[in-house]
Amino acid sequence: MANRTAREWTLRLLPVLVIAALVVAIFALGWNRYLSMAMIREHGLGLQAYAQQHFLIALLAFVCVYALATASTIPGPVFLTLLGGMMFGPWIGALAQATGATIGAVAIYYVYRTAIGTWLRAKFAADAGFMDRLARGIDRNAFVTLFTLRVIPSVPFVLINAAAGMIAAPLRPYILATFIGLLPSTTIYTWIGSGLGDLLRGGDTVDLPLLLSKFFWPLMGVIFLSLLLPLGLKLGQAWHQRRKAATA
Repeated sequence: MANRTAREWTLRLLPVLVIAALVVAIFALGWNRYLSMAMIREHGLGLQAYAQQHFLIALLAFVCVYALATASTIPGPVFLTLLGGMMFGPWIGALAQATGATIGAVAIYYVYRTAIGTWLRAKFAADAGFMDRLARGIDRNAFVTLFTLRVIPSVPFVLINAAAGMIAAPLRPYILATFIGLLPSTTIYTWIGSGLGDLLRGGDTVDLPLLLSKFFWPLMGVIFLSLLLPLGLKLGQAWHQRRKAATA
């Protein structure tokens, strides 16, 4: 493993370089500007009407665009989440967003796992130090750890994807924790998005100050969920461990 040639390392790191090139191209072409409130103001009603007329095509396209936006690691997917609620309603919009984001997250996971994750895990195991214990600890509690990180909005989504791949975290709990962990806050955002059509048709200037004034408590709900869900999960896990130890 340590004796890999430069060509082998180049091939391994090529997907990471492709993603970096994609991000540079997106910013150079100005496509990142579409992930903004201006996009919703200018195209939201038209996309909502299209989704009503061509539901399945619009839904599939939305999932694909969200997966690409997630995999490209560019900022601004929250505006796509609002748009998903506007186009499909809160429930289907939330499921579509979670599906697209999970697909994109798995793509990033595989990129980093293939490029460096397998090599790092072997190196951790050979060193048998702190990083090896940390990685094995995450393996044992992968779902709880990743779910807790997913429901805390302050933890960068992209960082979790890359870090999980780099330490070669187990794939199945990674997928489940990503999909389920996104749903609570995403449902709130898509519920907010579902009301944007009426605001736009009423002539309101939809911007962040308006969202804060109209949807203050739902937005606070995202913060409360990010605090209460991980705490409840940890308390439940501690109770289960105590009960298991008492019956042993």
